[in-house]
Amino acid sequence: MSRRFAYLLLAAGACQAANCAGAGTGAGGWDGCAVIVARVHPPVFPARDFIITDFGATAGGADCTAAIRKAVAACHDGGGGRVVVPAGLFATGAIRLPGKVDLHLAEGSTLRFITDPSAYLPVVFTRWEGTECMNYSAFIYAADEEDIAVTGSGTLDGSASDANWWGWARRSPGGSSRAAADSGHLNELSDHGVPPRERVFGAGHFLRPNFIQPYRCRNVLIEGVTIVRSPMWEINPVLCTNVIVRGVTIRSDGPNNDGCDPEASRDVLIEHCAFSTGDDCIAIKSGRNDDGRRIGVPAENIVIRDCAMRDGHAGVAIGSEVSGGCRNVFVEDCTMDSPHLDRALRLKSNAARGGVIENVFMRRVDIGHVTEAVLTVDFLYEEGPHGPFPPVVRNVLLENIRARASPRVLFITGFPGATIDGIRVANSTITGVTAPEIVSNAGRIELEHVDIIPAQPVHGLNSRVK
Repeated sequence: MSRRFAYLLLAAGACQAANCAGAGTGAGGWDGCAVIVARVHPPVFPARDFIITDFGATAGGADCTAAIRKAVAACHDGGGGRVVVPAGLFATGAIRLPGKVDLHLAEGSTLRFITDPSAYLPVVFTRWEGTECMNYSAFIYAADEEDIAVTGSGTLDGSASDANWWGWARRSPGGSSRAAADSGHLNELSDHGVPPRERVFGAGHFLRPNFIQPYRCRNVLIEGVTIVRSPMWEINPVLCTNVIVRGVTIRSDGPNNDGCDPEASRDVLIEHCAFSTGDDCIAIKSGRNDDGRRIGVPAENIVIRDCAMRDGHAGVAIGSEVSGGCRNVFVEDCTMDSPHLDRALRLKSNAARGGVIENVFMRRVDIGHVTEAVLTVDFLYEEGPHGPFPPVVRNVLLENIRARASPRVLFITGFPGATIDGIRVANSTITGVTAPEIVSNAGRIELEHVDIIPAQPVHGLNSRVK
């Protein structure tokens, strides 16, 4: 039995009719996707190789940090090229990439990052979950550079486990995590306007480093590598322009292990990647609370295509640290399927973080199993309505979606004063439905030519519906 819908689903408490025929057409609609892809291009590097074993690196577990840094410096000083990690296992601490350097992992190679926190000192200027501070260096870090890359078919192994990095975030039974006090203190420093460079963490603190973080960089390529066992977010370009993440495989199921977090970045292409993560597979962000509003740079012009999402809180999320706003996001030709995947598309904020999320388009996505809904808009996340910055979500279009086992299509929760408007689902089939739609405090929502097929046959009062 199926039910085909072509009507406006009005929010709880809404009584008037609304015309949503134009939803999904803002910012040029899907035409904007092609424009973004046409101008995103990979960096170009001189055809020179600097092999880390030529600078003293030895395979087998010895600390090769110094040798790798020598190879990186020689490559940069020589005008750029590839720093090559050959086949074998090489241990290292933090790697900082200057411009014109491609860190290339050859087939059969593994860079295993050591778990001693001192290997990621001195502290660097960074963002930690959307708030600027001085903290441990990301495992691979760059700042204010052009033309940088991490490429190849090798493996980046963060060595994270509950015995080290992940243990910092795990809550004790009935208590909090070791990171909770530092996280709260960082937010307090931001709320009180303390300059970011005076928000110093690192040694003696428990704010985990990200894996790969280019900061204020232009022309960034992450391609081909496999990333496992990350401390937290795996790929986190911040305030970057012209970013390509291509053919990357991520398997990292620890706490807050987002796969790729383009943050306040523009012109980003994520394609042909595979994600299995302990949090959102892809999470688009633009800063948290006052920090995001102070910097005021949105995440924009982001294309996600031909990716596979398995375990995670969402296939694609926007927020919750989205105070700088987000616009023009395109998701197409992806697969999302796992009994441990909660949603396909997740938009989340609250009245402390605020932000405007607009012009979000998803099409031709094949969804196997999700545990909550195809689309979630959650404004009751954490602080919920408590704050002076009501968030906005508008102009969201999902079309040609196929879901084989989703409890519902929509789980939308807003609050008075916030805006959720112009949500449209079209030409889609959602099967295995077991629960009612959840929509509260929202505006115009349209389902057009949508088949909703319950998991069990439905009986009418007077007849059996077939």
